[in-house]
Amino acid sequence: MITVHHLNDSRSQRVLWLLEELGLPYEIKHYQRDSKTMLAPPELRAVHPLGKSPVITDGEATVAESGAIIEYLIDRHGNGRLRPAIGTPEFLQYRYWLHFAEGSAMSPLLMKLVFDKVASSPMPFFVKPIARGISAQVLKSFVMPNIERQLDFMESELAQRPWFAGAEFSAADIQMSFPLEASAQRAGLDARRPKLNDWLRRIHARPAYKKALERGGPYSFAKD
Repeated sequence: MITVHHLNDSRSQRVLWLLEELGLPYEIKHYQRDSKTMLAPPELRAVHPLGKSPVITDGEATVAESGAIIEYLIDRHGNGRLRPAIGTPEFLQYRYWLHFAEGSAMSPLLMKLVFDKVASSPMPFFVKPIARGISAQVLKSFVMPNIERQLDFMESELAQRPWFAGAEFSAADIQMSFPLEASAQRAGLDARRPKLNDWLRRIHARPAYKKALERGGPYSFAKD
């Protein structure tokens, strides 16, 4: 039996969604973030040394990192589903977006989260203007231009095809869901990019996505 070690409001929601799309039986072990630090609880270190989610166990195998988990599940249990045929142009696109999601898309989003927290965190009054000024400058000159450029790139790609890997929905779309949902919530993905917004509406309407939400619990990013 596959067990998903699931942290609330995290990337592991994608793993639940993939399992629902594949129709595989699984169980969930729930973990809650620390209400002050928003970090995963130390109990996750008993599953994987880094103590992060997602992690799955499948028999004797323990697999961490959402991209690696998706590839493992597709290779081991997919039976050719949710992945273009190897050697096709669509497979090349599939592999690219599967890695782009965490390799490129998430980096500036995480930087924005950090610098937003720097600007809003309690600190001595004489330090606050300096910290806020540095945060604002980094966001303006580096972080937000990178996010805008990536959103423009993704918008142009979806203008050419309905899904990231081609004409068919694939696990690459599942992997891309978290950075785009995060962008819609806190990084400026709005009506200026209709293709990305339409893609979000379509993934949120999928029965397997809804079922994964029911099983996974509250997930603040599940908004169009």
